[in-house]
Amino acid sequence: MKILVINCGSSSIKYKLYDMSSETELCSGMLERVGTGEGIVNHKKGDDKYKDIMPLPDYETGIKVILDTITDEKKGSIKDISELKAIGHRVVHGAETFSGSKLITDEIISKMEECVPLAPLHNPPNLAGINAFKKILPNTPQCGVFDTAFHQTMPKESFLYAIPQELYKKHSIRRYGFHGTSHFYVSRVAAKMLGKPIEETKIVTCHLGNGSSVCAISGGKSVDTSMGMTPLEGLVMGTRCGDLDPAVPFIIMEREKTDQKGVDAILNKKSGLLGICGYNDSRDMEMKMDEGDEDATLAHNMFCRRIKKYIASYAAIMGGVDAVVFTAGIGENSDYARRDSLDCLEFMGLKLDLEKNRVRSKEARDISTPDSKVKVLVIPTNEELVIAQDTKTIISKL
Repeated sequence: MKILVINCGSSSIKYKLYDMSSETELCSGMLERVGTGEGIVNHKKGDDKYKDIMPLPDYETGIKVILDTITDEKKGSIKDISELKAIGHRVVHGAETFSGSKLITDEIISKMEECVPLAPLHNPPNLAGINAFKKILPNTPQCGVFDTAFHQTMPKESFLYAIPQELYKKHSIRRYGFHGTSHFYVSRVAAKMLGKPIEETKIVTCHLGNGSSVCAISGGKSVDTSMGMTPLEGLVMGTRCGDLDPAVPFIIMEREKTDQKGVDAILNKKSGLLGICGYNDSRDMEMKMDEGDEDATLAHNMFCRRIKKYIASYAAIMGGVDAVVFTAGIGENSDYARRDSLDCLEFMGLKLDLEKNRVRSKEARDISTPDSKVKVLVIPTNEELVIAQDTKTIISKL
């Protein structure tokens, strides 16, 4: 069974083609600058990489390019598009409507459209990809896998804000959380590494990239997470501020003589690591830190301090923790971030092996000392595989 996984962003389309009989990735790629003048098509099949420049005026054009590429005699991995049995889509926001993955129907699309106000930058591209496939391959089933679905198990004391309850009931203002597919995947891998059933584990997962979040997972279920109603809440991120005094936006508005859109741009696109040191890529920040740059050092310390606060607080919420997991671009590759995020957490029974920590690996690893009561694990995430697995499960019942 061949399944194509699609992730439509604001100006990009990522894709991976799987053979689900063996859960093998056949090929993958990314289209950049979709909706602009000249687009970039990056494609990978095994060790072979291809790059093309071509017009990508809209998502429908991009989808056609992907289908042409995966069936290309040289670049592709299937001979004919009829081999494609389903499309799995990453959808960012499912609100309270979706607590699991769904077969996409006209009714589901309508409900997804109702979620657009909660993720105006993310959900419209997701829907654009779905509608493009609906037009191009009308008889091929599509499934939606929602970033927020995994966090629907959070109790009210975790997801509600301390605002008048009528605002929650009227406008659905609450914490939803994101990166759910990633947190789900790495927690399952962690349970296997611990040699325990997932139902008997307490795990803190740290998805650290340009966008970052921490999740408390007890018994395999999300019970708390750092991102909120939008991906702006929580950790210090590449360009996002994370947690701050709710009065700050009003002060910025008044003193900078700007409006709501101006404040939104500052907090989402000009803050975080970028706002502190001028670099939103942690690799650049760490390089400058090594050179003695004070602002880069400050940004790194702020980033790690916030992660540390969430790890400790989530251990308290769950009444203990079996493992702390690091994943995604920074989590998998930055020994600095892991080391300094765990500094001073020895009181929890957590001991990091500094030598094992000096690793950039594509494999899951235990980087704690043998006598550490809390295991520290580095687990590469695989959100696309989870999407493909959910899609296979759904269409197998048709």
